[in-house]
Amino acid sequence: MDERFNRWLLPPLLALLFLLIVYQYVSPACPGAACPRRPPASAARRGGGPAEREEEEEAAALPRLAAKFPFARGELCRRVRFDMRGRDVIVFLHIQKTGGTTFGRHLVRNIHLEQPCYCRAGQKKCACHRPGGDKDTWLFSRFSTGWSCGLHADWTELTSCVPAAMERRGCAGNRTLR
Repeated sequence: MDERFNRWLLPPLLALLFLLIVYQYVSPACPGAACPRRPPASAARRGGGPAEREEEEEAAALPRLAAKFPFARGELCRRVRFDMRGRDVIVFLHIQKTGGTTFGRHLVRNIHLEQPCYCRAGQKKCACHRPGGDKDTWLFSRFSTGWSCGLHADWTELTSCVPAAMERRGCAGNRTLR
């Protein structure tokens, strides 16, 4: 059975696959934005030059993006006061496959602070103490406290776990969750 398949059926199947791939690239039908567009009728009536037509064609070829999450300008531009010397704590919500590991590393290693996080060579966790303090931390993340609330804890788990985890660590923390 294998010998007959290899000798008689495999070559026509491979040829068919090859033709389908070639047809996809050489097809006369032109899908979506790859098609050349005719200049708008308004340009033809105005008698605009070739440069104007090219600009209009480029503008027409750009996709129009609709806002998926239309946030109000006030929400995007609001200022939040963070008191590192006080009792405020930044809780980093790590979402998988979004660059969270890289961002979390930058939080503990690359931010210029009055008292930067102390990272020992060869260790993943860093000590991010408040200025003037040696025990209280201002950052609750994988790279400062470890996975204290479990691996990839979501928002619900973090809101219920962080206050207790901070108390276990001996940090007063801010009891107001934001």
